[in-house]
Amino acid sequence: MYVMLGAWIDCENAWTATPNHSAENIAGNTAEINAAVRMANAYPDIVKIIAVGNEAMVHWAASYYVVPGVILQWVNYLQDLKQRGALPADLWITSSDNFASWGGGDGSYHLPDLNALLQAVDYVSMHTYPFHDSHYNPAYWLGAPEETALSAKERAENAMQRAALYAQSQYRQVAAYMQSQGISKPIHIGETGWATVCGSLYGPNGSQAADEYKQKLYYDLMRDWTSSAGMSCFYFEAFDEQWKDAHDPNGSENHFGLFIIDGKAKYVLWDKVDEEKFKGLSRGGNPITKTYDGNMERLLQDLLTPPVTGSNTAE
Repeated sequence: MYVMLGAWIDCENAWTATPNHSAENIAGNTAEINAAVRMANAYPDIVKIIAVGNEAMVHWAASYYVVPGVILQWVNYLQDLKQRGALPADLWITSSDNFASWGGGDGSYHLPDLNALLQAVDYVSMHTYPFHDSHYNPAYWLGAPEETALSAKERAENAMQRAALYAQSQYRQVAAYMQSQGISKPIHIGETGWATVCGSLYGPNGSQAADEYKQKLYYDLMRDWTSSAGMSCFYFEAFDEQWKDAHDPNGSENHFGLFIIDGKAKYVLWDKVDEEKFKGLSRGGNPITKTYDGNMERLLQDLLTPPVTGSNTAE
């Protein structure tokens, strides 16, 4: 097992009414980086990447984001440690962030420090979430009006093809920006995923994106694309995390896992259960079995029909 180890980075006065995005939380960030260095040196056969910050530069992270120069100084610090032999020579240094932060967004992101950061990292760890943009940028998500003649499965399959193409377009935007600046670095997908339950924005009364059928389609399409392109893809995530949105059990952030919290394998992994890949394994004392008891008809009863242009409700 290998680990991409994240060091949390945030700004001065993060999570208050007056965050200072141009300065950093020096005490907290220093502690994070020092801990990452200790773990990378203690477990060199396991920790293969340090990611400085997680969605730490994207502007919608209004409570804590920092300017690229903050990330750059820590990346340079770690690269210097590596050069001096104080970190393993084969350790990769990057930052994990939204595609917009890597130059794929508007001009407000296109800063000299971003270009210097792109030069300093060993590779670009890019996040892409078509799931969220089914609500926030739904133009790609909406089907053509004539799709109302199709079955729910066909409409879901068409929508997920569009979702995969949308993720690829964000990759191309980052690559195009880097090329425009004369920068050549590998780009890998540092995080992407698809939630299976939502009671609000992405659920039955929202974009109708969240269900297990669509999750499998997205997972398979993203794996096919990244594998054929020779890219790594860190898929979010293994298990549901019910504590992420503890006040709303149906909050989408709780339901990105490939397994539910008690260890049942979602539809995306049903074939692995059939192949006995999890034989002898358990979670919380429970054997690994299929959601919906493996009943496809029951699963499809929860399939949400993606909307078409001019509509945001399922038929």
